[in-house]
Amino acid sequence: MSAETMNPSTDDFASMFESSFAGSNMQEGRVVPATVISVENDAVIVDVGLKTEGRVPLREFGQDATPGAGDIVEVYLERIENALGEAVLSRDKARREEAWTRLEKLHEKEEPAEGAIVGRVKGGFTVDLGGVNAFLPGSQVDIRPIKDVGPLMGVAQPFAILKMDRPRGNIVVSRRAVLEESRAEQRAEIVGELAEGDVREGVVKNITDYGAFVDLGGIDGLLHVTDMSWKRISHPSQVVNVGETVKVQIIKINPDTQRISLGMKQLMSDPWDGVEAKYPLGARYTGRITNITDYGAFVELEDGVEGLIHVSEMSWTKKNVHPGKIVSTSQEVDVMVLDVDADKRRISLGLKQCMDNPWDAFLVDHPVGSELEGEVRGITEFGMFVGIGPDLDGMVHINDIDWNRQGEEAIEDYNKGDTVKVKVLEVDVEKERISLGIKQLGDDPMAGGDVRKGSTLTVTVTEVASGGIEVELPEGLKAFIRRSDLSRDRSEQRPERFAVGDTIDAKVTNFDRNSRRVTLSIKALEIEEEKEAVAQYGSADSGASLGDILGAALKGDEEEGKE
Repeated sequence: MSAETMNPSTDDFASMFESSFAGSNMQEGRVVPATVISVENDAVIVDVGLKTEGRVPLREFGQDATPGAGDIVEVYLERIENALGEAVLSRDKARREEAWTRLEKLHEKEEPAEGAIVGRVKGGFTVDLGGVNAFLPGSQVDIRPIKDVGPLMGVAQPFAILKMDRPRGNIVVSRRAVLEESRAEQRAEIVGELAEGDVREGVVKNITDYGAFVDLGGIDGLLHVTDMSWKRISHPSQVVNVGETVKVQIIKINPDTQRISLGMKQLMSDPWDGVEAKYPLGARYTGRITNITDYGAFVELEDGVEGLIHVSEMSWTKKNVHPGKIVSTSQEVDVMVLDVDADKRRISLGLKQCMDNPWDAFLVDHPVGSELEGEVRGITEFGMFVGIGPDLDGMVHINDIDWNRQGEEAIEDYNKGDTVKVKVLEVDVEKERISLGIKQLGDDPMAGGDVRKGSTLTVTVTEVASGGIEVELPEGLKAFIRRSDLSRDRSEQRPERFAVGDTIDAKVTNFDRNSRRVTLSIKALEIEEEKEAVAQYGSADSGASLGDILGAALKGDEEEGKE
């Protein structure tokens, strides 16, 4: 025998040790079956098929019956051999591994696991799932938050497994998910017994700003605030109280969401039935303001029937004013029915129609032609507004300020705040317009005067310009004689022949009384005088010149004077 055979090395011993377990499929960290050999004091001696026996503390068997010799139990093999040469075994870890395997199967099948809440931790609770602890978040305890979890502690009940992480040993469960599923089944069963149109009694469980939830016996329905009463409701608490038993009608059932809509007003008669007969056009009623918006105010005519006063129908004179500055909530007002649309459930009302029309009243007190005083409230490019009452304005058009001056010039004499005397020219009640005039307070200087087309006027030169001369008429009007109209003779068509203050005669060739424009011509007057002289003293083909004719005419006048 060789030395190597007589003195095997450490590696050889390890090789021999491993070979002795070959074929046993023993692996550390696994659950293996073990045969109970005996029970000694506080330990159970078992055989797991290794070279040595193993010991399992008796306390690890817990509530299980104490095993007897020959019983087969499962244990967790932590180490094949420790320093004492014994296998390290655990019944607790075996039970935990069994539980993990069982829970993983339930998780795959999406089935709940039995467990009990055994402790409280930060953010939730600890649940014992039969050897494995799981975390139950506080939000997953119940469907609604509960103040006292005491009655649930230690009570065996199902939990839904939300998440499992075996390497880290983490499990998250939910009691709420189980309750919701159970509740969904109950809801489906109850919903199947209900039908739209059914009338049921229920108990008001909760009230919100938009309605109330009513328990119909295991399922809740929403009674929206708009379905509580035909009249306007500002808050559901005006109609129902928590705990009150109410009779409701099922309006709608959503089969997908199992949501139920309820109504109370549907059990009452609809006040809009026959509304056209109850509220004929033009009739007047007294109502109460219930709501004010930017575009008008709602008036309650009776319970469940409201009409709208549009902002344009609130006041005769207050335009572009917010309705809240004209009426207030809960105020009683007299209104007139302007329009009724029963299909759209709309009634148009008028507030101003129940008041005197200020334009009618003004026309009665101030007929056309009357005179009054007012304050200038505004000046525009086309005239000025004059206040002729607390809420009424009249318009003095720019052409009605002065007879003789252009409106742009005349309006410069006035300022906002001035008190002016005016004359009523026209009152248009339908268009709500009052036309006033200042110049009409005096007579038209041109009316019945000498200024007319074809007449000859004596005028005074007020300005000499390169293009002609400006002259003033006796009535105060001014006119411009163009250069070409200064003389028949082209050599005499020179404006510089005239000087300011000269008095000259000219013929009116055109007169527009509305625009107050007068067109004058010296040339036209000369031509007219020549025609008259020719007609009196000669003919156009006599060969005599205008000088000869005029000279003869003058001589004849002198002789008549001597006689």
